[in-house]
Formats: sequence, C-alpha cells, structure tokens
Amino acid sequence: MITLSLAEIAHAVDGTLVVGDSGTTGSTTLSGEAQTDSRLIEPGQLFVAKRGEDTDGHLFVGAAIDRGAALAIVEHDTDSRIAQIVVEDAVVALGKLAREVVARLKRDHGLTVIGITGSNGKTTTKNLLNAMLSTAGETVAPVGSFNNEVGAPLTMLQATASTKFLISEMGADGVGDIAKLANMAQPDIGVVLMVGLSHVGRFGGIEVTARTKAELVAALPSTGVAVLNQDDPRVAAMAENAQARVLWFGQTAAAGVRATDVRASATGTTFTVHVPSGESAEVHFRVLGEHHVGNALAAFAVAYECGVLLPDAVAAIEGVVRAERWRMEVLPARDGITIINDAYNASPDAMTAALKTLALIRDPGQRTVAVLGAMSELGEFSGDEHDRIGLQAVRFNISRIVVVGDEARRMHITAINEGSWDGESVFFSSQDEAFAYLANEISAGDLVLVKSSNSAGLRFLGDRLGAHFA
Repeated sequence: MITLSLAEIAHAVDGTLVVGDSGTTGSTTLSGEAQTDSRLIEPGQLFVAKRGEDTDGHLFVGAAIDRGAALAIVEHDTDSRIAQIVVEDAVVALGKLAREVVARLKRDHGLTVIGITGSNGKTTTKNLLNAMLSTAGETVAPVGSFNNEVGAPLTMLQATASTKFLISEMGADGVGDIAKLANMAQPDIGVVLMVGLSHVGRFGGIEVTARTKAELVAALPSTGVAVLNQDDPRVAAMAENAQARVLWFGQTAAAGVRATDVRASATGTTFTVHVPSGESAEVHFRVLGEHHVGNALAAFAVAYECGVLLPDAVAAIEGVVRAERWRMEVLPARDGITIINDAYNASPDAMTAALKTLALIRDPGQRTVAVLGAMSELGEFSGDEHDRIGLQAVRFNISRIVVVGDEARRMHITAINEGSWDGESVFFSSQDEAFAYLANEISAGDLVLVKSSNSAGLRFLGDRLGAHFA
C-alpha cells in the first residue's frame, strides 16, 4: 500500500481515529498491506476486523497486535494497545480505503487498472494477463479468486507507487455487486468474457446475470476500453450502452483480436492470434481446452491495449502450464494414464466445455472416463441442467461415466435413460466408494476427467487419483 498517515486513512474511510496507548498520532504513517485474517498479519500491517458468518474479527484484534499490526479498522474500540479507526462497517471501510489508494495511484503515478468479469474464465484470464503484463512492468493481480467485496480491495491495496498495472477480478452474488467493485477499482479497461448459467440460482435468470456483468462496461469512462467477447451475443449487446471504445475478441473474422487455425490436443491448444496492428503469431497454449482460447484472446486484447509487444505476450502465455490449481490441471500418471483435475468450478457451460475437451483430445481408440459431481447454485434450473450434462456425456461418447454424490444422481439416471444401460454409467454416493472403484477401473492409457463444483469437493478425489496413479 502507498504511504498514508493515520489521519488520511481515517478520512478516507469516514472513521474516527482512536490512538489509545499506542503512542501514535494522526501524523503517524502506515504503508503495510491490509489483512482480514489475523494469522496473516506481518509487522506494520493493517488489520481489518471483519464480521463473518462464523466468527468476528474483533475477537482477533489482540492476536493481530501480537503479530505486529500497526493499525486496526474496527466497528467498536477493542484494545488500547493499538491505534484504531472506528467505522460503521469494516468491509465498507476497506472498500473506501482501496478506492482512495487506487485514485491516488492513477492520478499521481499513471496506474492502469483492468477489470475482468464473466460467468466463467475470470481466474484463468487474470493469470494469463498477469503473465503478459508482467513483461512490461510491475503488475498486481489477485491471488486465487479474490474477486468479492473483501478480496478485491485487499488486492487493490497491494498496489504501490511502482505498480504499473492492477488487475481486478470481479465476481458477483447479485445485481449491483460489480458496480460496487468498479467504483472501487475505477478501471481503465473492462473485460467481459461470457454470460452463462454459473450461479444463475442466485441471479434468478441469465438475463439478470447479463445485466449484472454489464455493470463493468457501464462503469468505464469515455476514455476507457471495453474488451468484449464478440462470440457471445449477450456480451456483444453490451456495446450498445458503452461510453468506452470497444475492442472485440473472438473467433469471428470481424474481431479485432481473433484466433484462427485452432487445434486441440492432450498437450494443449495451438492457434494463430491476430491483433489490430495486422500482426499475427502462432501460439502453443499448454492449458487444456479449446474453450480457454477465448480467455487467451481476452488477455491478448488487454496486453495489446497496454502496449505489450506481441512476441512478449506469446512467450508469456506459452510459459503458463495450467490455468490455476484444480482448473484443467493435468496430473502426471503412470502407464500412459492422463488425469485432468478440473473440479474447482462447474457451471453447465464449464461442464459442457470440459466434456467436449475430453472428447476432442482423445486419441483414436483411447478410453475416456468422466468422473462427475454436482453443479451448485443453479436454483430452479438445477434438475434440468444435471439432466442435460448426463445427456451430453453419452452423446460425446464418453467410455465410462462415474457420477459421485447424491446431488448429482440425476446425471447418472439420465445417462442410463439416454443409452448407457450396459454399465457405461455408474453412481456412488461417496468419494471413498468412487475411489475404490476407479482405483481398479482405470487402466493403462485411459484419459480421465474429474469435474464438479467446488462445493462437491471432487478436486480432492482428483488429487487422490493423481497420487494413486503417480
């Protein structure tokens, strides 16, 4: 974080500074990072006492002090040993502080802010873009999926005077969430990847999801750039209300940043990227799945706008070996077995893309095994979407379908009804039962996909299979 006095921080968050017995004053400065977990505090940092569903950060102010916290943002005075800023809502105050820091960095140091949203692909795109932009200057990007009202401002506060690019991943639980994050980040470039059924149960319908993602485009200034997916009609429609200049990406001929000659295999995807300058380059992209080409194009589009040379961007993306932990992660295995652990997230669109990848990359005669778990947060659409995935698994001609968990059982039943009545589809209530079966069922040369929502926990089953067949 940039250096600010305690008085400046208090003003930024609309709080009251209480110095207590700390010996500090309003002119005392702080430049350490912010944390909401007292266990992560390092000397000189700011502790934000956030209330959670299961606990209350105010109970851990003492622990934060013991670890060297220099300041606490609290909702009531807790410990006189440390200077505190008392606010009405600690999470709101965290966002206000992030907004102030970003505004100063943009004004005084030319910081460029990139916001990324979409139903799927945010974390992958963020990681690819981080690799590309880092070739041109210091870049701050979220760790994992820090994309909500807590994680996003914590990332923003990592930026300093030497930071050239700040990437902000923007998720949402409902209408208005992305607008709030955009108000904090004040993005110069906004990326919308796609609109799908991820978390549709929260939103109440895909059109509401589209309106929520469009909040990022609406927040961009006239001097900004909206990087939009021309292959997705709902994203393309967002251009109608954009003040910012639009840069299209996709696989259509009209896209400013586009891919041609896309070829998928078990070692990744090869394609030719074209950028508005007329340059093009062949890319050997090691992240599995043709669906990730769109994420790569979005990253190339932003890198182009930020002045990254195309050869540097290509070299950076070719150095990325996986999208993220548990996202199309290929686990090394013996006897020619390939295990793809993609069980961190699973919307219907992502599940379809993963199954399609499994079908596309198999060698002639190679057996495919899809280990599938539940897709969460689909609300009233859950039953129909689980049915649809069961149908697709059969129609993609997956050799063996292994459905795990009672919430996913409909996929198994639908697969049987569709034609997998001769044992191609099997069902297990527990991961232990599924592992015992798979440990004996998987054989030399098999291509195995493990896919579920994070809440279903099949990523641990994938890791367990990886260790067993290592």
